[in-house]
Amino acid sequence: MDVRETRNSRLGATMVKNLEHRHFEAHYCPTRLEAIELIDTLIADGSSVSWGGSMTIRDMGLIDHLRHRQSLLLLDREALTDREEIEALYRETFGCDVFLTSANAISEDGVLVNIDGNGNRVAAITWGPKRVIHVVGLNKVAQDVDAAIKRARSTAAPINATRFGIQTPCQTDGRCHNCNSPQCICNYIHLLRNNNGANRHVVVLVGEELGY
Repeated sequence: MDVRETRNSRLGATMVKNLEHRHFEAHYCPTRLEAIELIDTLIADGSSVSWGGSMTIRDMGLIDHLRHRQSLLLLDREALTDREEIEALYRETFGCDVFLTSANAISEDGVLVNIDGNGNRVAAITWGPKRVIHVVGLNKVAQDVDAAIKRARSTAAPINATRFGIQTPCQTDGRCHNCNSPQCICNYIHLLRNNNGANRHVVVLVGEELGY
């Protein structure tokens, strides 16, 4: 184990403890492959599963892995192109068994921070799906909630604005302007402080750089 892996292991253990203090079910996995194996065990056969827009869960290979599990009913947003069908799926997602997502940032003491343009992702995190699994790379850990919000707005938002090709000030110069642009993707700022309900929220921390 090199020094970075040692640091990540120690931070992961601290984060798990702090998340459990907030009543989350929490796990630390050193690698994305170990995280996929764990998450596989958390999703029962026959479950209906959907997910929010997350580069973490897509790029780590989790979605492709679940597509090969024929025992699952996937509400696959990426299979749709019609806007009305997509919005209908967003609403159907509220009744699914498992919702997968990441976080734009997480504070060292275990508060998850997400920022949305449309609000469907943070709405599903808040209420609806029976279980929400948050997959978060340790690169998204920030010192406190204020730092986590700044990370979400100053790092994640400009990158996502560029990814979506939308015309916001942050897409132009890569920094947050606290804008009121018509295409702003920072309309909803969501703080998840505690798990409300028996193990509804599960946080899987991964000791790799994942997502933005």
